[in-house]
Amino acid sequence: MLIHHVYFWLKPGSPDTVRDQLVSDCKAYLGDLPGVHHLWAGAPAMTPRDVVDNSYDVGLCVILKDAAAHDVYQTHAQHIEFIARNKASWERVRVYDFHG
Repeated sequence: MLIHHVYFWLKPGSPDTVRDQLVSDCKAYLGDLPGVHHLWAGAPAMTPRDVVDNSYDVGLCVILKDAAAHDVYQTHAQHIEFIARNKASWERVRVYDFHG
């Protein structure tokens, strides 16, 4: 398994509709790509602990079959379209991938 975590920070002043659109697009464009076992997207849970970073606007967690599935995911037309639809609203993006 390969676990693909992505954290999005939206541009300052972005309305809630931009966040909602990003979450919706994560699910609509990425959830059914080849090799994707599970996908979750949403706003931070705002858990009040010193070690928790709640500064991002949307988190995405994708569980993929393996590294080869990750490579397909990254170059898939729907992934490219997802980026094109949403990139203009992003101030910062961080990705953390690991094997499970």
